[in-house]
Amino acid sequence: MKQSGFFDVEERLARLSGLGDQLEAFSRTVDFEAFRPDLDKALAYSDGSKGGRPPFDPVLMFKILVIQTLNNLSDERTEYLINDRLSFMRFLGLGLSDRVPDAKTVWLCQKRLTQAGAIDGLFNRFDATLRNAGYLPMSGQILDATLVAAPKQRNSNAEKADLREGRIPEDWQDKPAKLSHKDRHARWTLKFTKAKRQDDGTMPSSDLAIPFFGYKSHVSIDRKYRFIRKWKTTHAAASDGARLREGLLDKTNTASSVWADTAYRSKANEDFMEKQGFVSKVHRKKPHLKPMPRHIQKSNAGKSVIRSRVEHVFADQKSQTGLFVRTVGISRATMRIGLANIVYNMRRLLFLERLNASA
Repeated sequence: MKQSGFFDVEERLARLSGLGDQLEAFSRTVDFEAFRPDLDKALAYSDGSKGGRPPFDPVLMFKILVIQTLNNLSDERTEYLINDRLSFMRFLGLGLSDRVPDAKTVWLCQKRLTQAGAIDGLFNRFDATLRNAGYLPMSGQILDATLVAAPKQRNSNAEKADLREGRIPEDWQDKPAKLSHKDRHARWTLKFTKAKRQDDGTMPSSDLAIPFFGYKSHVSIDRKYRFIRKWKTTHAAASDGARLREGLLDKTNTASSVWADTAYRSKANEDFMEKQGFVSKVHRKKPHLKPMPRHIQKSNAGKSVIRSRVEHVFADQKSQTGLFVRTVGISRATMRIGLANIVYNMRRLLFLERLNASA
């Protein structure tokens, strides 16, 4: 077998470029150095003056988290694939002989960022980059939420009752190892899906209710460019509608219209939007025990054409990046979902830039 050399690697990388390496497009389009001030502050690595092995570059570590999020990888799988894939090494600026962060180092990076509450600053940093590039929030905004699965917990009814009340079950308090693996913030809820037509052609009388455990990702996107502009993470059983009044509305949008489904229709929300200068385009609910009036039905149908655009965001996150919470606790779930939102905005920027280049 012929021994591989430098030019063989270069030739293989050129082939990857020709096949459309997404990470190479990321490197061309996204200025990762813009994240450095937030990363330096949050990670606070030693300057090496006291000796020891020098820390990895903060921007390098953040790019590893981007790779991990894009491909829905565990820390161990991330370490392996960085060593295995030339496209990953090129994106990170690593050579074949360079030291690669191990799984524990990746885990510690995420932990430090989570403890520092850095994800909001990183998200806002990239949002500022989008605005500076001309992608201002325009044409109103669309709100929605999606469930994000987490590893299921097997707890007794008494333990569940304690968790709902914000207490640590008595049996867990003297078992730190068990407590560290118990997610005290994720919740069970019911996920309703439309009933499917049966083999005999009949339709079931009711939709399906499927138990679901995990968290909920709430987002607000701008109608014009469909970037995520505001977001929030809660447990899966949290109400969608109440989140509207908790910072999900973007006051910098150039238009005042707000689209959302019937879960966001309430007097409190309507009053809040009116006081804040927003125009409600929220779907109206069907009157109790009465047929939906024709004019409301037509109005809701027209709103659905616009509101449905937010579903594309969730579809992209779950089908392309496999959005899933592997960790324990809402702080780390928020970090995971926040990274997914940043990566979605990066992928959306790549798409819009390609459209502009071909126009």
